[in-house]
Amino acid sequence: MSVRSKNQEIMQQKTAVVEDLKNKIRKASSIVVIDYRGLNVAQDTEFRAAFRSSNVEYKVVKNRMMKLALNELGYSEFDEALNGPSAVAISDDDVVAPAKIVTESIKKYGKMGVKAGLVDGKFASVEEIEKLAKIPAKEVLIGQLLGLLTNPMRSLAVVVNEHAKQLG
Repeated sequence: MSVRSKNQEIMQQKTAVVEDLKNKIRKASSIVVIDYRGLNVAQDTEFRAAFRSSNVEYKVVKNRMMKLALNELGYSEFDEALNGPSAVAISDDDVVAPAKIVTESIKKYGKMGVKAGLVDGKFASVEEIEKLAKIPAKEVLIGQLLGLLTNPMRSLAVVVNEHAKQLG
């Protein structure tokens, strides 16, 4: 294989990687860019398992490829964050999950760090990702909402029942 054809093949592979990243970014409800340094193998395995169980894609990325993909989509704010080792956590359906898993893991292991994020198509700073992580999970929020909606009916039923006992 000639040097020229080898270079063309490499360029095609890089273009494919950038296109794949762009498609994932377009579909994502949230992305967290992570400095993953400091984890040992057991911690990294546990970290990846937490993402898998929440249906969040986690992968180590080349900064240059990620910058290209983000810049082509109009997100130049990430240029500064994409220095040093980087990984991304991408969720298509749960906005909170990547931020929550990352911040809990940072507390648990005392290592790693959040670099930046993308939430509903908007750049998110480290502070915004940390705030997002404090939001309860979707299931908990639904449960709280249902509790709020059923509480007045439950209270009314108790009052009516007590009143009926007094009459009877």
